[in-house]
Amino acid sequence: QVQLVESGGGLVQPGGSLRLSCAVFGFSMDIYAIGWFRQAPGKEREGVSCISSSGAFIKSADSVQGRFTISKDNAKNTVYLQMNSLEPEDTAVYYCAAAGWPCPEALVDYWGQGTQVTVSS
Repeated sequence: QVQLVESGGGLVQPGGSLRLSCAVFGFSMDIYAIGWFRQAPGKEREGVSCISSSGAFIKSADSVQGRFTISKDNAKNTVYLQMNSLEPEDTAVYYCAAAGWPCPEALVDYWGQGTQVTVSS
């Protein structure tokens, strides 16, 4: 059974850091790019970052460039999103997804259930 399971969300102060994990079950990460998306209250879901199946290519939104880093560990079937210098505007539910490169929503085949990230003092 195909599953993507996110973890690592929580409450953090502005300027703080969190690392999200996306554990993949039921398929090999060699055949899908894995992307992180987020949806803030009252806003549309947006793409945050995507890593190619080989891990050689990464695409990130301008709003997170220099602050968020996506990586993958094939041995653990897990993709990570290291989030530094967090801002209140980063508050959202974060989802990981298996997709075609470079992770447009139209090419997503599988979604995780999401994990809440709240940035507040």
